Amino acid sequence: EENSCAIRFDWSKTHLDAAHVAAFEELARLTDFVGRRKALFAGDIVNPTEGRAAEHTAQRGVGKDESVRQAAEYHHRMAAIVEAIHRGAMGEVKHLIHIGIGGSALGPALAVSALARDGAMVHVHVISNIDGCALEQAFAACDPTKTMLAIASKTFTTIETMTNAESAIAWLRENGVEDAYGRVVALTAAPEKAIAWGVDETRILPFSESVGGRYSLWSSIGFPVAMALGWPDFAELLEGAAAMDRHFRDTDGVANLPLRAAFADQYYTRLRGCQTRAVFAYDERLALLPDYLQQLEMESNGKRVKVDGSPVGGPTAPITWGGVGTDAQHAVFQLLHQGTHLVPVDFIASIAPGHDLAPAHHHILLSNCFAQGAALMAGKASEDPARAYPGDRPSTTILLDEVSPATFGALIAFHEHRTFANAVLMGINPFDQFGVELGKEIAKQIESGGACFDPSTEALLKLAGIS
Repeated sequence: EENSCAIRFDWSKTHLDAAHVAAFEELARLTDFVGRRKALFAGDIVNPTEGRAAEHTAQRGVGKDESVRQAAEYHHRMAAIVEAIHRGAMGEVKHLIHIGIGGSALGPALAVSALARDGAMVHVHVISNIDGCALEQAFAACDPTKTMLAIASKTFTTIETMTNAESAIAWLRENGVEDAYGRVVALTAAPEKAIAWGVDETRILPFSESVGGRYSLWSSIGFPVAMALGWPDFAELLEGAAAMDRHFRDTDGVANLPLRAAFADQYYTRLRGCQTRAVFAYDERLALLPDYLQQLEMESNGKRVKVDGSPVGGPTAPITWGGVGTDAQHAVFQLLHQGTHLVPVDFIASIAPGHDLAPAHHHILLSNCFAQGAALMAGKASEDPARAYPGDRPSTTILLDEVSPATFGALIAFHEHRTFANAVLMGINPFDQFGVELGKEIAKQIESGGACFDPSTEALLKLAGIS
């Protein structure tokens, strides 16, 4: 059991023994984990394919001095706008429709869901899907005269985001808001593009090019979180993440929590051939955590070549999946207990409940969480094969004292650094994502017309009336 930032980590139900730890510590030495970690915090280029640093930790105050200073300036600007809106500088604001995609939406959606359940200062609706049903649902919940828009796009050219943004502007206008663009705050690393689109420069919240999308919650992309919680809670979120940053930066070997988690990850993918990793949050507030981790882990480490361009000599990121307890127990746990797949499981829970109902609710919830880990490990023999549990199935428990801004920040930063540590051990670059580009390019070819595709795709386009 280790303790950091009011979070306890229990790896005792894994197969990671002293011999494996020693071997993985040697692998960390051979892959220059210490050097790669130092480069990350120094703001050096750790994303060589795009020639960029990865400075999400600087957003939390831990990193290169100049980058930390710039991040603090951007935060000061964001705090001023958030506090002005809360004071009524833009009239009564009850709703914020936050439009983004990928990291520009998943992080804010998770943080708002986790932390803003007890009377949000502003009700936030996060929209990422280009499917108009998502926007229409948000429109139905909002009073347009009391609604603001946040447009989150690093480049301010993302087609799904900008299409949704145009429709939201049209909705405001159709409902009597004369200065629709005056209700927009832009969150971007390309301020000039936002100005050209129609946003006043006083309502543009920039962030650095060196902050990647799936690591951007801590930057101006966190604006909707600050709007929902208030700036003091957002500052606590940053400090909780910074505490984990300092632990990760300053602790060596197996005592380093994210590195230790990566040792277990590598054991199960490389040595035991596990193709998936399951995450179950026994807390309704963290129901979106598996979705968030899917992007963080699979977009970062779902690669087939190393940093030097040579093929990876083995599996990389497992498929991350999961759900929320206790719902998942009545759906997918059958496979975990008696299926033929070996699936390492992370259980995440909070000692303090997030509600004021009878204590029985939380007692039953936590009892189920701990019982599942015990049952997976111990199993149960039976003369009836259908009722036999093989056991010896691994799990990790991550136990928060409470779901507060600080512990939530530490939890997310832990997973960021775990992802980075896994990448170092595999020799890959976790900060590019070229695998998402090809489908986008083909979609643009379809939109522009004139391109020919395989017979199956052509038939589908014809059936849908697109060609």
